[in-house]
Amino acid sequence: MTEYIPYILSFFVGVGLAAATGFRIFLPIFFISLGTYLGWIPENESYAWIGGLPAVIATGLATVIEILAYYIPYVDNLLDSISVPLATIAGSLLVASQFTELNAWTQWSLAIIAGGGTAASISSALAGTRAASTATTAGIANPVVSTLETIGASIMSVVAIFLPVLAIIFVLFILFLIIKFGKQLARKIQRKPKALQ
Repeated sequence: MTEYIPYILSFFVGVGLAAATGFRIFLPIFFISLGTYLGWIPENESYAWIGGLPAVIATGLATVIEILAYYIPYVDNLLDSISVPLATIAGSLLVASQFTELNAWTQWSLAIIAGGGTAASISSALAGTRAASTATTAGIANPVVSTLETIGASIMSVVAIFLPVLAIIFVLFILFLIIKFGKQLARKIQRKPKALQ
């Protein structure tokens, strides 16, 4: 049983990082890049490029641009329209990076289902939250949503890397909230057409 513990922890790290990409796409990749460059995270042979200085600079710039862009009215909603597929890809890659020693079929099955699914779920829910904020507050509350997303991505990235067991608990809690509030929203939407009849 103990031989499976590294795989389980790798899974928790990968899913935690995938969840972080649901909040902000580049921030968790930057944390991985910086952590590898500084020697906090062991370097993986297959992804050694991410620990180089050019990768740290590139992911750092991409992170700053992404964070700032979410504070620009209308651009934030435009970014949401492309964030779900990009987060899905990033989440899949981050999970895959944790399982390079497995065969390709197992590695990418885990990556797409666990990483891509987690990132897509969180990114979709947050895009819906911003759309609701735009509709109800004319976008005035959108900077608050953006700030909370950046904080969420930062916390999830750090926790995933250093406390992976706690990260998976956070992910399960976030997914629970998404399902719970998603069902409530679906019920409200179904009631509205009946009220109009």
